[in-house]
Amino acid sequence: MEFLAIIPARYASTRFPGKPLALLGGQPIVQHVYSRARSVFGDDVAVATDDERIARCVEGFGGRAVMTSPNHRSGTDRAYEAFQALGAKADVVVNIQGDEPFVHPDQLQAVKALFDDPATDIATLVKPFPADTPWDTLANPNSPKVVLAADDTALYFSRSVIPYLRGREQAEWAAHHIYYKHIGLYAYRADALRRVTEMQPGRLEQAESLEQLRWLENGLRIRTAQTHIETIGIDTPDDLQRAQQFLDQHPQ
Repeated sequence: MEFLAIIPARYASTRFPGKPLALLGGQPIVQHVYSRARSVFGDDVAVATDDERIARCVEGFGGRAVMTSPNHRSGTDRAYEAFQALGAKADVVVNIQGDEPFVHPDQLQAVKALFDDPATDIATLVKPFPADTPWDTLANPNSPKVVLAADDTALYFSRSVIPYLRGREQAEWAAHHIYYKHIGLYAYRADALRRVTEMQPGRLEQAESLEQLRWLENGLRIRTAQTHIETIGIDTPDDLQRAQQFLDQHPQ
């Protein structure tokens, strides 16, 4: 089975313009992501961008960049355009967010392994919340939760805390049920990626602002793998400072 890793990276972020080019440990964030991906996928890695500055940066450190439209709704759509532009014959496309410089090779391998099951359309990662997680952390709507079936297939994603734990105070919920945080790393069979880019947003996606609900509404099977590795996504300059502190404490 052939895999292709694509890293969507756009310049015009509302909260952090130029984020992929921001320096972390002396290297652009996008270079950290690229290096992590290359350790697993070898030469089958590309950055999909809408900005010449990012493309020049990627080519400058020896990476491969693909120019894509600035009008995409999501990184998924950008990844599909890059996949088409490359003329790749990959069976599976792995979409690695360009603001995840600490994505771990073990996480990428775990997602790859889910495609040993021919019924897997899409793969992603989940991370159990610790039993001592405070309610405010568990209930944070910016940290989507996942409900899983017995075979670790995703049943539903929500910004709310689900399931509701009847008969328990909210402060005790994490101690009496395993809740899962969604980690935004996706891999798609090539045909599933084509299909999701053709789907219109559904009612659940519009309600929760989570694109993966569109895929569930349309009957795609999303398999999950568990990870216990903590990563630091970078959405703001403050996040970059925290990432630098993490890197200082955990040199690569």
